[in-house]
Amino acid sequence: MTRDYSKFFPPTPNNEKPERQRSILETHGWQPFFAQQISVEELMETPPSRVIEVHRNGLHVIGDAIDETLPPRTDATVGDWLMLDRSNPIKSRVLQRKSLLKRRAPGTDRQEQLIAANIDTCFVVTSCNQDFNIARLERYIALCFEAEITPVIVLTKVDLATDFRIYVDQAQEISDRVPVVALDARGSEPRTALAEWCAPGQTVAFLGSSGVGKSTLTNALSGTDGIETQSIREADAKGRHTTTRRQLHLVQGGCLVLDTPGMREVQLTDAASGIEDLFADIHALSLQCRFNNCNHETEPDCALIKALEAGQIDMARLQRWRKLVAEEAFNSASLAERRSKDKAFGKMVRQITKQKSRNKRPGH
Repeated sequence: MTRDYSKFFPPTPNNEKPERQRSILETHGWQPFFAQQISVEELMETPPSRVIEVHRNGLHVIGDAIDETLPPRTDATVGDWLMLDRSNPIKSRVLQRKSLLKRRAPGTDRQEQLIAANIDTCFVVTSCNQDFNIARLERYIALCFEAEITPVIVLTKVDLATDFRIYVDQAQEISDRVPVVALDARGSEPRTALAEWCAPGQTVAFLGSSGVGKSTLTNALSGTDGIETQSIREADAKGRHTTTRRQLHLVQGGCLVLDTPGMREVQLTDAASGIEDLFADIHALSLQCRFNNCNHETEPDCALIKALEAGQIDMARLQRWRKLVAEEAFNSASLAERRSKDKAFGKMVRQITKQKSRNKRPGH
């Protein structure tokens, strides 16, 4: 019997019928970007499946007649698409990603942490209280710009703020490329306010600190109370970790939502382009400096110093830019050094293993 592979490839608009039922793959975010990377022959041997959950025991994947847990691996994360090799699951190929969120992992071992892959829109969530922090929001936005993900700032707890417009005005100053939505995370308001980015087959993620309402927003989009939520500490408006693992939730309307654990520390790495996009005006001015290696502090003919003196740029914003640029350069260099050492170590291990194998041969 000839198997019908048409469901693995999105149909052309001319052939699509309004009443056509979406396949399991389309429901879980399958797009032409991924279909173009595979052949019919590969589909016969290794069907595609999406990582919908990452936990200590492995990767939970979903596909056409696929719902299982694969062995854990460090090169795949939630949102990835794998070509499932049933004979050797650990060898399942990870398809090229449409987008990838990553950061330098907390700690001192200079590791890189994959957060999520193939996200279409990131809702950067913060509350209209003490949690609101421009510098942290800029980090999240730079992260999204680098990954070529559409960022949207979502302000929650508007009902508890004396004047939430103050927070809206500050958020809108971050970038004219980033929409700002203020809402009450409870009830049905999020489904209406965020509908523009939550079309069927789209994958969205909520990023932000603990206690800002990410899980509440996910529940609002799904129309259930399936995800546990907790209140914040009144003294400092800090939240407790409710979400402890990254998981994709299929919600009403056909959108996939990623609820992530709260991240108060976001160390940028390999994000130079994202920072340039976020601070496009400052970056453009920095290219006009007299010296290519200008530190923008005391050097003569520094375009940034001149702009600062002329009131064209804000000192606080300039300092945040300086900090992010320096941090990104340091982290990227540190990770590059780590990768180089890991590569050298791996080469040494292979050479030793090869030599031992030779010594075991007869005549040695």
